[in-house]
Amino acid sequence: MSTIRQFQVTFDCAEPERVARFWCEVLGYVVPPPPEGFASWDDYHSSQDPDERGSSFACSDPSGVGPRLYFQRVPEGRVVKNRVHLDVRVGTGLVGEERLAALEAECARLLPLGAVRVQLLTADEDNESCISMQDIEGNEFCLD
Repeated sequence: MSTIRQFQVTFDCAEPERVARFWCEVLGYVVPPPPEGFASWDDYHSSQDPDERGSSFACSDPSGVGPRLYFQRVPEGRVVKNRVHLDVRVGTGLVGEERLAALEAECARLLPLGAVRVQLLTADEDNESCISMQDIEGNEFCLD
């Protein structure tokens, strides 16, 4: 019998806190409290060496069900298509026009946050419709 393990999803990015806060809005995640002994994240960051300041950030599902998301600063930008992406499940169980309406409503909510719509992939014999998008640093994700 296999053991179920918890996991986190790690994003390489230029601005960890900015990207983390974007994903908090997308998923309803929360930023954890600052480390013990610090009143705020700003206090914590100002205590770090300048080279380490803002080099990582995280957010988590307040229900504890979803994976923790971790964002780490890397010097290089994204140069090729993601090998892994998140599917944000907003149309589960819906089909046809009802599904498209749910996807379009979520897309409309995310655009003002800085998300970019890439394309609508319409349903075929094997798959339901989804919308391909990018987050604020160009990482692909789908509204599914």
